[in-house]
Amino acid sequence: MSHARNTGPMQASPRCGAQTRNGETCRAPALRGRTRCRMHGGAWGSGAPMGNQNARTRGAFTRDRIAEQRSIRALLDDARKLLQRLS
Repeated sequence: MSHARNTGPMQASPRCGAQTRNGETCRAPALRGRTRCRMHGGAWGSGAPMGNQNARTRGAFTRDRIAEQRSIRALLDDARKLLQRLS
């Protein structure tokens, strides 16, 4: 190549910084107006949906579900104690 490359702006751009699987930080350039690269959540539409739709589909950690689990656990403990007293 006979011409000089102007790589200054590309090298000066902010980097993603997300932690990779090998423990280092990602060195890909962050997208314009974002703090992450296209592979770590900077792309449009990436990330969790608004209103945490993922948790709503499962419901394992809602207040009602946690209260239900506690009452079931208490009922099982009472049944276990009753069986111990009877035997």
